[in-house]
Amino acid sequence: YNSSSPLTNIEPMSETTSPVAKKARKSIDVCAPNDERVGRAARMMLSNPAYSVPQAMLAEDFTEGESKDRALQQRVRRLHSKLEKSASGVVADVKDVKPAAVVTATASKDFAPHIPLGLKACDFLTKSTDPFLAVQTCTDALDAAGFIKLSKRNPFAGVLKPGGSYYYTVNRSTLVAFTVGQKFKGGNGFKIIGGHTDSPHLKVKPISKRSGSGCVQLGVECYGGGLWHTWFDRDLGVSGRVFVRRTDPETGKEKVEQRMVRIAKPIARVSTLCIHLQTAEERGALKINKEEHLSPILGTQGLLEAGAKAQLNQFDDDDWRKAQEPSLMKLIASELGIEVKQIANFELGLFDIQPASLGGIENEFLNSARLDNLATCFVALESILEYSKSEDLVNDDMISLIALFDHEEIGSQSTHGAGSPVMAEAVKRITSAFCDVVNVEAHSSAVRKSFVLSVDQAHAVHPNYASKHERTHGPKMNAGVVIKTNQNQRYATNGVTGFIAREIGRKSNTSLQEFVVRSDCPCGTTIGPIISSNTGIRTVDLGMPQLSMHSCREVMGIADLTYGLSVFRSFFKHFNEIDESLEG
Repeated sequence: YNSSSPLTNIEPMSETTSPVAKKARKSIDVCAPNDERVGRAARMMLSNPAYSVPQAMLAEDFTEGESKDRALQQRVRRLHSKLEKSASGVVADVKDVKPAAVVTATASKDFAPHIPLGLKACDFLTKSTDPFLAVQTCTDALDAAGFIKLSKRNPFAGVLKPGGSYYYTVNRSTLVAFTVGQKFKGGNGFKIIGGHTDSPHLKVKPISKRSGSGCVQLGVECYGGGLWHTWFDRDLGVSGRVFVRRTDPETGKEKVEQRMVRIAKPIARVSTLCIHLQTAEERGALKINKEEHLSPILGTQGLLEAGAKAQLNQFDDDDWRKAQEPSLMKLIASELGIEVKQIANFELGLFDIQPASLGGIENEFLNSARLDNLATCFVALESILEYSKSEDLVNDDMISLIALFDHEEIGSQSTHGAGSPVMAEAVKRITSAFCDVVNVEAHSSAVRKSFVLSVDQAHAVHPNYASKHERTHGPKMNAGVVIKTNQNQRYATNGVTGFIAREIGRKSNTSLQEFVVRSDCPCGTTIGPIISSNTGIRTVDLGMPQLSMHSCREVMGIADLTYGLSVFRSFFKHFNEIDESLEG
């Protein structure tokens, strides 16, 4: 591996990497252990196999206490020894570091080059359990790469500079990140990659307290169009945003902070009804009442109620807190290191705690929740981070931007969805920041020179249901990015934008697949038509193919992550050249 930041910027190894790292690549399961502290050392030593144990332990990513932890030192020493053994042809035995995604030396040559990016995607997906955490994972990486955080309330003029890299968030669940070409001027175009941060899941209701038949339950609401039967019998955690009251020590005034929480413990479960209590008709129908059948069980009433009531309700005059499940409030407070009375509100959802992993007989698949559409968010993030450091930026006269929106799964009509002013406002404000005076023509010119890749996961052909696809437009996993077309404009692709997308693929030697829904089937839609109609910017709809879309657990090919990154790189590098060659 070649990594400038051991935790967030793992890149494929160069050909000049030492024999130790080359052999270690064949047993990549040492690179992503569940023990995050040992994982840091693994990444450090793989990025520079000359690292000794003391060097790895004294690196800046370790605290002083960790570097002096003898047990941790022993584990890192064992790991270092195994890396040395792998250099002499012995496959490392890494059982003691409990890999999150076990990838053995049996991976074929066809898929081995894609595994590092696949493992990095696993880490991203496991951390990003909801839109808030997805945006936080992105901004952590952007901060580490030197991107400057902007305030939406302050003018951009005087702050933005050619060659600079910036980002801002809306509602902390929508992200806009961009890098400015060294030759950019107001009125020049924007190269935009759009995706979305949300996925179907169970959201906690405003009044979360619920119980029945001796069980403590949680009131939840279905968000989006999920395959809800896949949520049964899963180990569920909870994550999201918590509003925390605190007193400013300097002014004495009350402040309310927004804190993110991710409790990756099996605290909840939606259990199925046993087969013996269902009729044959009920078993065949598999009908789910979303209000009655999807409330998860947290525990048993007798054990939880007495202590929780004394802890919360007896001394609390806040009506909102009284309406919450006390055991959940206590757990959140413990996780954040605060008192229950400090919790003013929350916006929480449930998630399957099983980490993302590589699978398939050749480790060619990525199995995870929320691939639709966090796989796009991951690749878009990687592309903007990479391009911000590229030499191509020197001669670039455009803005390269990623926009990752919340609320796509429920129609995008919100203050921070794709149907909001966010996209048009970004183009207008960035353009204006590079104009000496207010210039309406500059904004209109920028719109006409711009282009959007609307990227949302695509439907791969399911071998058990192949007839559900149009016979000549059936995308396959690990075969490339998909262009999505619908003549009724459920997708934004047309003759011009489809041509540009294919040229982008051709410039990067990356084949693109084609998808058209069957004429006797309904067609989904994306943020593409919404953005193009709201802004007037030319748009094409693309996606990486996957199976099990909207399931609690989905699957895609790891090679398609590489192909997606290749297309995004080519877009940032070659779009202007392609666009200028197109007549009219």
